Amino acid sequence: MRVLAIDTSNLVLSVAVMDETRVLGEWTSNQNKNHSITLMDGISMVLNQCKVEPEELDGIAVAKGPGSYTGVRIGVATAKSMAWALQVPVVGLSSLQAVAMNALGYSGGIVPLFDARRGQVYTGLYRSEQVVTVKNELPDRIMLLTDWLMEVKEAVGDESLLFMGEDLHIHQAVIQETLGNQAIFPAPTLYHPRAAQIGWLALQEFKQGKGTDAHELVPDYLQVAEAEAKWLAKQEK
Repeated sequence: MRVLAIDTSNLVLSVAVMDETRVLGEWTSNQNKNHSITLMDGISMVLNQCKVEPEELDGIAVAKGPGSYTGVRIGVATAKSMAWALQVPVVGLSSLQAVAMNALGYSGGIVPLFDARRGQVYTGLYRSEQVVTVKNELPDRIMLLTDWLMEVKEAVGDESLLFMGEDLHIHQAVIQETLGNQAIFPAPTLYHPRAAQIGWLALQEFKQGKGTDAHELVPDYLQVAEAEAKWLAKQEK
């Protein structure tokens, strides 16, 4: 089974093609580019290098959020369009889980996070499972970092916690001040999401028949956009 995987949910743009045995090709960029302009070129480049025609794909996988509203929309809309045009199933996966997969095999708690402004983060607590996948121990959410650190510490006790994510530098000082040596920070090479990880997770979903129709896939923002929140507030007055 050949899967095209896409992640545009944050600053990083990543595209991969893979099957059950190997990554056929992958391209990842961490430049501040417009994903709406570069995504289709990236998909075309990876497919061409892998000598895979779109019609040879058996499924599409995409990071469905949380993250940048615009980035999530671009990735999900592209995945839905391609899945509909090719008449193949699509799977949407957590953008946080994709980052946590870079720590696959780590024995302690894995804490991916993205900055959500005003002291908040998108985050969750993950654990490796049989060196095949990572799964939620505490669900993805958006909350104040200080409150989250207290909650996750209560959940794991004195166990070490591996923090990951492109925005980690924004919050590292607070994490260290709160958790001390309990907080572990890996090499920055593990901070970026990789589309191949999303593709691997999707393959496990497809094996279990969990792929959905293109029209059923929706983004997972975890909160409404600021403009929408202001509009809703006005309606309540």
